[in-house]
Amino acid sequence: MGFYFSRFESRLPPEPLQTPRWVKIAWQILAVAGLILGANYIRWRWMSSLNMDALWYAIPLALAETLAWIGTLLFTINLWKEVDPPQLAPPADINECLAEQDHTEPRPVKVDLFIATYSEDVELVRLSIRDALKMAYPFPLDYRIHVLDDGRRPEMKAVCDEEGVNYITRQTNIGYKAGNLRNGLEQTDGNFLVICDADTRVFPTLLSHTLGYFRDPDVAWVQTPQWFFDLPEGERLPRWLARRTGKPGYALGWTLEKIVGPVTLGRDPFFNDPRMFYDVILRRRNWANAAFCCGAASVHRREAVMQAALRSYVWNVEEEIERHTRDIQDPAMREALQDAMRPHVAFDTELTPYKFHVSEDIYTSIVLHGDDARRWRSVMHPRIESKMLSPQDMLTWIIQRFKYAAGSLDILFHDNIFSRRRFKLSLPQTLMYGTTFWSYLACVWNTVFLISPIVYLFTGIPPVSAWSTPFYLHFLPFFIVSELAFMFGTWGISAWDGRASYLAFFSMNLRALNTVLKGEQIKFHVTPKERQTGRFLYLVKPQIAIVALTLAGLIWGGIQVARGQVDDPSGYVINIFWGAVNIAAMLPLILAAMWTPADEEASS
Repeated sequence: MGFYFSRFESRLPPEPLQTPRWVKIAWQILAVAGLILGANYIRWRWMSSLNMDALWYAIPLALAETLAWIGTLLFTINLWKEVDPPQLAPPADINECLAEQDHTEPRPVKVDLFIATYSEDVELVRLSIRDALKMAYPFPLDYRIHVLDDGRRPEMKAVCDEEGVNYITRQTNIGYKAGNLRNGLEQTDGNFLVICDADTRVFPTLLSHTLGYFRDPDVAWVQTPQWFFDLPEGERLPRWLARRTGKPGYALGWTLEKIVGPVTLGRDPFFNDPRMFYDVILRRRNWANAAFCCGAASVHRREAVMQAALRSYVWNVEEEIERHTRDIQDPAMREALQDAMRPHVAFDTELTPYKFHVSEDIYTSIVLHGDDARRWRSVMHPRIESKMLSPQDMLTWIIQRFKYAAGSLDILFHDNIFSRRRFKLSLPQTLMYGTTFWSYLACVWNTVFLISPIVYLFTGIPPVSAWSTPFYLHFLPFFIVSELAFMFGTWGISAWDGRASYLAFFSMNLRALNTVLKGEQIKFHVTPKERQTGRFLYLVKPQIAIVALTLAGLIWGGIQVARGQVDDPSGYVINIFWGAVNIAAMLPLILAAMWTPADEEASS
C-alpha cells in the first residue's frame, strides 16, 4: 500500500544542535542585560508613563507587559545553559541498571515496546511494527513488541500475527490512551517500556543509544526528540509565482529574492518543526532534572512507573478519607472512622500507572520528579531516534494543539502540582514546569497585545502619557537587547516561527483555558494520521479578524495623519510597526488553513 510520505522515506534526521561556546556566553550576557533593561522599562511604565485619562486602556497594557516580562524571565532560566548527561555504554545485563544488584546468574535486559493504536490505518501500524523489528543491540536482549489496540480490530490482529508480534486489546476504552498503556503494563513484565504512537517508527539505534542512561538507577525515563520526516520541502517563490502567472511571475519572484534573499512557500505550514521544543527548550532542562516526558519515542523504567502509581494510589486513598473526616472534632473518633474507611476506600480506588488524563505524560513526569522518597531523574536525549508523521491539515493540527493546551492547564488548575504536601519539586524543577504552564496562560496578555494597536489606530488615545523621548530611551534598549539575546539563545533555529506561533495560538489557548475554567471535560480526540479534506478558514476566524481590524486601523490612522489631524505622528509610526508585526504573526496560520499539498493542488 502506498502512502503520501513514501517519497520521503530516504530523508535523514538533522544532527543535534551544537552551540559554540562564544554564542552561549553572548546569550547569557545579553539575556541578563535584557532582563535588567526590561525591569527598568516595566518600572517606568507603572511609575511614570500611564495615561491617567485612559486607565481602562493603559493599565491592561502595562499589566500585559509585566506578565510578558515574567514569561521572559522564566524562559531565560529555561534556556540558561545546555548540559547533556553523558551517554554511557548500553548495559549487557539488567544488574548494571539496578541499585541493589542480584548476584545470581546474569539476566539480559528485558524491554517491551508498546505501539498504542485505536483507529489508524493498520498498514500504517505495520510500518511501525516492521521498523521496531529492526532493533539492534550489542548484547542478548529480551525484546518484545506489543500492539495495544483500543479499536479491537480483527484486521489489526491479523497484521500482528503476520508480523510475529503480540496483540493486546481490552473490552472497554476507559482511560483512553492512558488506560490502554495501563492494560499493556498489566500483561507484560519488561524492565523497560518504549512508548510509541501508531506512526512512531523507531530507528534500530534507539535502545543501544538510550539504555546506557539507566545505568544510573535513579533515571526513570529517557525522552528522545520527535522528528516529522514528512514536512513539505516547500517551493521557491519564483517557481510558485511562475505556476500562477507564467514568466512575469517568475521574473518578479527572482527580483524579490535578489533583494531579500531566498523565499520558500509551503515549508512546514503548521509550525510542526519540533527542534525549538526538543533541541532547545526541553534539552536545556537537563541541568535542572526537569525534562518531562512527551509520550511517543520515550523509554521508561517499569519500576519507576509502578512506584509512582503506588504513591499516587496511597495519596488518593488518604486524601479521600481526609475529605470525609476533616470536620470531625474528636481526634479519637476521627481516627477510628478513618481506620474503618481505609479498606473500603482502598478497594474502590483504582491503581493507575498512567493517570487517565489527556496529558498523562507530563502528569506522570511531575509525579516522578516530585517523589522526595526517591528523587527520580529524567534525561532528554539529544539525538533523534525515531520518525513520525506531522499533522497534514489545520483540523488535525488544532486537535493536537488543543489537547496539549487544555491538558496542561487542567493539571495546573486541578492537581495542585505546586503543593509541597504532595509534590516535592525542587526550585529549578518548579521554575521549569512553571515556564510550561505560564506559556499557556500567555494567551490572555497576548490578546491585549493584539488588540492594543487597533484601539490606538481607531481612537488616537495613547496608552502612555506621551510617545516622547523617555519612551524611546526605556523601550528601545530593552527591545533591541532582548531580540539579540534570543537570537543567540536559539542559535541555529528560526526563532521567528516560534514567536509567531506563540502569538497566533492566542484564540485556541483561550478556548482551552475557558474549557478548563468552566470545568468541562476535555475530549480525548485521536489525532488523525491522514489528511482531512477541505478548507479550514472557519478555524482561524479570530486571526482573520485581527488582520482585518488591524489593516482597517492602519488605513484609518494613515488618513488621520494625512489630514493633519494628529498632533504627534510618532505614535502612529510605532503602532503601524506594532500592527504590522501582529499581521505577520497571524498570516502563516491563515495561509495554513488554506494550504493543500502540491500533489493535491496540481490535481484539483
